[in-house]
Order: sequence, then structure tokens, then C-alpha cells
Amino acid sequence: MEEKHGYFLEDLSVGMTSLFAKTITDADIVMFAGISGDTNPVHLDAHFADQTAFKGRIAHGLLSASFISTVLGTRLPGPGCIYLSQTLRFRAPVKSGDTVTARVTVKEIDDKRKRVTLETVCLVDETVVVDGEAVLMVNRRTEVLDAAAAKGNGRAKDAVSGGPTATN
Repeated sequence: MEEKHGYFLEDLSVGMTSLFAKTITDADIVMFAGISGDTNPVHLDAHFADQTAFKGRIAHGLLSASFISTVLGTRLPGPGCIYLSQTLRFRAPVKSGDTVTARVTVKEIDDKRKRVTLETVCLVDETVVVDGEAVLMVNRRTEVLDAAAAKGNGRAKDAVSGGPTATN
């Protein structure tokens, strides 16, 4: 088994930024409707959606917002962080064919509470489509070292660096 970990609390600094971009497809919208249960016709029915203020189908706001979670869980802070809260404001519609770029930026670090506050933004080109703020819990390096040592695997350094751990 290989253990991976993202940034540790002491590795983070205010201003650090990471991105994830994805072009939304019709299939993405249909699959998101299926998994979420949100079958609002503004997302799925072209005839219905043509009669709305958006003049066509739009993607679910939470589909775009989910890319924020992608950045947080896989890049910054990355694997091992715990998502505690998220505020969201939906600013503009996203349509099939739009490329959504999620950007997160470290805004504040509370070392005592192991909390990191990040500014979160999703853009299509230069237009903000979603924005808000996320709060995460991020472990210190020593906590992960101690946990790896407690498992008795004898490879605590590898667990922290993302290297292989011995399994039999």
C-alpha cells in the first residue's frame, strides 16, 4: 500500500494558489443530475430552458463548485485535509462547452486550531461564475509521523513523503 499526503500545515503560506480546469459537457450535466437527483428541467430540457432568462440549458451550480473540492482534496492542501465548511455565491450561469477553472488561494492560517481559510473562485474565461470561502483542517507533519509510527510499520518517513510503505 502506498500512502500519500498533501501539504502539511507548516508547509502552507498565505497567498499559495492552485487551479483545476474542466470543460463541461452535456454528459457531465446529465451525470450530475443523476448522481445528485437534481433533475430541474433548466439543466436537462432544452425546450423548457429556452423559455428562461438564460435562453438555454445551464449546468448545475454545484457541478462547477465541485471543482473547488477537486483542488482542495487533490492539490492544495491536498490529500489528508478535511473540508469543514464552504460558502458559495453563484454569480453567472455555466453552459455545456464552457471551461470552468477553479482557483483556491490560502487566505488565513490558524496554527493553533489547525484551520486554513481559502478564497475559492470558479471562472469561465474572466467571468466569475462561483465564489466563496472554504475552511479546512490540515494536519501537522509530526501528527502524521506519530500516526505512522503508531501503526508500527517502521517506515514513517516514507508515509510522510508519499513513498512506499511495507505491507505483507
